[in-house]
Amino acid sequence: MTVDADRSSSSITSGTTVPTSPTSPTPTGPIPVPPAGSDRLDIAAVTEVLMGTWADARRDARERAARPEFHRPTDLTVAEHRDLTFEQMKRLAEENVSHLMLPEHLGGPNDNGGNVASFEELVVADPSLQIKAGVQWGLFTSAIVQLGDEQQQKAWVPDAMDLTTPGAFAMTEIGHGSDVQSLATTATYDASTEEWVLHTPFRAAWKEFLGNAAIHAKAATVFARLITRGVDHGVHCFYVPVRDAEGELLPGVRSEDDGPKGGLNGIDNGRLAFDHVRIPRTNLLNRYGDVAADGTYASPIESPGRRFFTMLGTLVQGRVSLDGSATRASQLALHIAITYATQRRQFTASDPTRETVLMDYQAHLHRLLPKLAATYAGSFAHEQLLHAFDDVFSGHTDDPEAREDLETLAAALKPTSTRLALDTIQECREACGGAGFISENQLVGLHQDLDVYATFEGDNTVLLQLVAKRLLSDYTSELKSVDRAGIGRFIAQRAEVLAKRHTPWARLAQDLSDRGNSRRAFDSMRQSDFQEEMLTARARVKVEEVALSLRAAGKMSPADAAAEVNKHQVEMLDAARAHADLVRWRAFTAALEQMEDPATRGIMTDVRDLFGLSVIEDDLAWFLLGGMISAQRGRQIGSDLRRLLWRLRPHVLDLVAAFDVRPGHVRAPIALGGEHERQEEAAAYFRAQRASADAPVSEKALRDREKKARRSTKR
Repeated sequence: MTVDADRSSSSITSGTTVPTSPTSPTPTGPIPVPPAGSDRLDIAAVTEVLMGTWADARRDARERAARPEFHRPTDLTVAEHRDLTFEQMKRLAEENVSHLMLPEHLGGPNDNGGNVASFEELVVADPSLQIKAGVQWGLFTSAIVQLGDEQQQKAWVPDAMDLTTPGAFAMTEIGHGSDVQSLATTATYDASTEEWVLHTPFRAAWKEFLGNAAIHAKAATVFARLITRGVDHGVHCFYVPVRDAEGELLPGVRSEDDGPKGGLNGIDNGRLAFDHVRIPRTNLLNRYGDVAADGTYASPIESPGRRFFTMLGTLVQGRVSLDGSATRASQLALHIAITYATQRRQFTASDPTRETVLMDYQAHLHRLLPKLAATYAGSFAHEQLLHAFDDVFSGHTDDPEAREDLETLAAALKPTSTRLALDTIQECREACGGAGFISENQLVGLHQDLDVYATFEGDNTVLLQLVAKRLLSDYTSELKSVDRAGIGRFIAQRAEVLAKRHTPWARLAQDLSDRGNSRRAFDSMRQSDFQEEMLTARARVKVEEVALSLRAAGKMSPADAAAEVNKHQVEMLDAARAHADLVRWRAFTAALEQMEDPATRGIMTDVRDLFGLSVIEDDLAWFLLGGMISAQRGRQIGSDLRRLLWRLRPHVLDLVAAFDVRPGHVRAPIALGGEHERQEEAAAYFRAQRASADAPVSEKALRDREKKARRSTKR
């Protein structure tokens, strides 16, 4: 007997579910009916842990995201979608949704964590609305708040907040993309008029992919090379009016429309260029660099490199919010696909009168549950990222080290969550078959809209390179802490450790320990200590391997050193991903400590183990070749994962219910009762048909009956 739609029908209206769990499910047949009183997941408790510190802000935002006026119809033209999104923005401004981000002297609570937690929830209403709001308040306004002085903030922030001044964040150039340090747009100071002259020297220096730039922006925060008294002081940020009150471009400002895109068509992305546009000296956002009337440059940060990266920190808010919104999008996709899979029936292998629900097939569990586990891990890691962000941006712990840690963590998690979201949404789409390809069921449009999340606010590959460089820098710093006499011994010791990984002794020890006892191997791999040891060693060793390979680069010319680093770029990216996996696993493990109910913690530990063992299995060749896992344990992981899938099968609806994805967020008929109604109608029809005296007899049944009659006659 299978878990059927009847016992999960409460999810159709309330978003909660009622399946219960057997204490020891067997993988040999359909899931049995859970006995009364079996262990259940405490959905509300898990939801609270997922909500995190800023639970109240999330609840308010989820109520807002469920309101129909913030949703996008699926049949809009690009122009209609842009108009609708701008009207929705006005409603958000009227409701003062970004008030949380403002510091006290601007009348706000300086709650940057709550602001981002609230903002990222908009992704389930319409990703276009989320990103357009992010451009306006998370980038344009935030640049003024984070890079400007109090006088500039008071002059420009109120109009940015209420949409009197829609804005663009003009950083990226066509010719340099993520290489912000090499931007070509210039801002040259003219001391005779006390003005900056902004200029775009060639086509590849046009500012590109700018939200609001095509139509709505009346001002932009423009990143350009600050030149005064013949000295280039590097990239700084300027407040530049670009359109007048009627929406006409100001003299010297040029704009082009990017036109229809692969997604996010509610945003008027465009390009901006400047032909010797003059702005006042005081339009330089001067928190980290200023110019006096006579052209003298001054900065509180002496190092040009550190100054640049400090100013570039305004981008971190975008990366933090993309990490959270991508994770939320994964939760939505999984809610749709798993709800559908517990109601949709296909084939009758286990029951002659009723088809099997998709979720009872091993392959379906295998394609969806590891992504569910990874989404949980990403959710818990995002909460830690939000805390790091709030500490810096709200001023609680704002020092260079804290900013560097925040940037590294954001650079590790944003690529991880956005890639996971795209893979998860696509898998969910395929798992829903043709129904998943229908626009009204959300998954196709969600994938289109999130596609660009992998490349904006920092291309994922570039961000992972940033993480790898930080890890290598930390490793180098560790070497520096060793005195000169000990450096050789330290390197030799690490090299010896790496060499031992390529000998059979470690594998042999595990094989001897596990020989003839697969249960012992499973138990050890389910242990938290084992998983942490494997994932920590993987992250550490991959950095060490690159670091030792690059030792000679320190004595090479810059060109040769760059070439040597390029030879190891793939390994650097791999080390960064290993670091991100470890961060997510540890965040999940820390979250388990917040779950007091033993049954809930046990179920969630299974989810954590599914995540940890899936990560190990995905890189199993590396563990085996390096001698970190024995062949016995390597063979065991696949069966262990399948056992975990069956243990978690009865809890899948509870696990997605804990995401608190509400009907107003789902808006997919296949996950809101449509499929349940079809299945019930079909079941009623076939029950009536079987009970009917004049129902047609199948050809196969007729032949079987005739064969039986002939055998009886022969006797």
